[in-house]
Formats: sequence, C-alpha cells, structure tokens
Amino acid sequence: MTGPRNVLAVIAPHVGGRTTGAGLAQLFPGDVRVTVVESADEDPVALRSAHAIITALAPVTAEHLAAAPELALVQCASHGFENIDVAAARARNVTVCTIGSSGAESQNVAEQTFALMLALAKRLVPAHNALTTGDWALPRLQGSLTELSGKIIGIVGLGRIGTEVARRAVAFDMTVLYAGRRPVPDETAALLGGARHVPLDDLLRAADYVTLHTPLTDETRHLLDAERLALLRPTAFLVNTARGALVDQEALADALEKGTLAGAGVDVFDPEPPSAALRLLRAPNVVLSPHVGGVTRETLIRIALAAVQNVVDFLAGRAPRDVV
Repeated sequence: MTGPRNVLAVIAPHVGGRTTGAGLAQLFPGDVRVTVVESADEDPVALRSAHAIITALAPVTAEHLAAAPELALVQCASHGFENIDVAAARARNVTVCTIGSSGAESQNVAEQTFALMLALAKRLVPAHNALTTGDWALPRLQGSLTELSGKIIGIVGLGRIGTEVARRAVAFDMTVLYAGRRPVPDETAALLGGARHVPLDDLLRAADYVTLHTPLTDETRHLLDAERLALLRPTAFLVNTARGALVDQEALADALEKGTLAGAGVDVFDPEPPSAALRLLRAPNVVLSPHVGGVTRETLIRIALAAVQNVVDFLAGRAPRDVV
C-alpha cells in the first residue's frame, strides 16, 4: 500500500477507551495515521478513510463496513471475534483477524481460571466476608471445603488457553477430560496427563469442574443451556473465563438458586458490563470478576504488540496471521 495509511483504533470504554487507545497508537510506526475512538461511528471521516480497523471489544457492524470504502482489514485485539459482522466483512472482501496464535492471553486466562476454581473449592469469598463481620465461619464452612487434587476437570475447547489450563490441572493432580471438534495428537494428550477426548454431554456428566475455553460463534451461543446445565452433578462447579454468551445466564442462576450446581466462577458476561438486574450477580455460591482474565499489565502489552504487528504487516503487503 502506498500513500498515507489510516488506522481507526476502536477501544470500547469498558476496556479503557481513549486512554488505552492512546497507548496503542504509539506502537505504530510514524507513517501510519491512527485515530482513536470509542465507537466505530464516532468519527465518520476517519471511518471513511480507514484502511484498517483495530478493535478492542467494540462492535464493527455491517453499517460500519459499508461506511468504510477504503477498509481492507479488521483486526481484533482479542482471541474472540463475535463483535464483528464477519459475513458482511467477507462480502466486502475485508479480512478479519484475531490474535489467537500469539498466545497473548493464554497465561493469564489460565491463571484466572484456577483462581476461580480455588476460590470455589476453598470458599474464599464467604470465608472472607464472614471474617470481616467478626464471624469465625469455620464450623459452618468446613463441610463444604474441597480439594482440586484427585478431581476431574472437563475442559471445553483445548486450544491454546485450554491447553494452558490442562497443564496446570496436571500439576494439581487432576484428571483431564476435554471436548472439542477433534482430538489432539496422542503426544499432546500424553503431555497433558493422558487427557481424554469425550463428547460434551459425557464431559458434563463426569467432571467435578467444567471450564469453558471455546470461541463464541452462532453454534456455541448458549452452548450450556438449561438442558446441558442439568447434566452437571450437584457437586460440580462451572467456570467461564471465555465469553459470557456461551452460557444461558438465567439458566445458570436457576441452577445455583435451586442447588443443582455447587457453584460457579464467572469472569465474563453477556452483555458487558452486566446489568445490575442480572440475577447471576446475586446467586448463591458464585465468585465473580469483571473480565480480568486478559488484562494484566503483561497480557495487555502482549495483546497490543500482537494486534499492531498484524496490522503493520498487512499494510506492508505481508500476509496477516489468524485470519477468521
């Protein structure tokens, strides 16, 4: 591409907005003109002249694509791409990419998964809340405390993040089951403690901990609905650090309120931020965090570098990575 190269950086307010966008813009070389906005339709002139859009959890709709005749690339600063109208992009010959192969978020999402699992097993939230009010809750809590060692973890989606979770599970002496479109190579399964590929419903019936690490697509939206949540044992825990819409949030609240599920650790919601009226926020035996699984200082640097490099490569005529 010759001449000025224009990039529109669309950073949703709930992930830092213009402040985060300003830092990201500084990573581009000087011959790239970067406009930072919090919504793709905020600056119609910049949208119309954009050769590439880099988006951090902000929607890029068919209307945005139609208003950007120069656009050739939409780069997601994330593993997911559910905020992009991919069909409309393909119809306009606009390439859509993620940062999936960079592994930028893998370490921290895996750590966050285990933080939630441990908090659930050790009842850390109720224990902390009780002590702050002078309540020595040990007699009440000790019957529900449990260990990860010896338990079965069911990983839905054994990609980069799911593999990092499996590695940690082996260190905790857990048995690893996983569900996905296809089994991993035997040598990979062996490194993950002999991880076994099983159908999703069988995984849900068997696992003590179910953790989600699959992309959100039309096929996976509400992957865990009321019917599938009912397959989980009453002693099982569900952890979601992937995407909120993978789970029917109302059905999950029902299961927790009825006691048909032991607990849930939730880092992601649908939508984000969640409405204060969301029942899940007040359900029993939940540990909640505001989508922090991919936002440590280290992770944000890796995400920004991976996304910017892909855009720079594309604008220079080099093949981009992680095309959707």
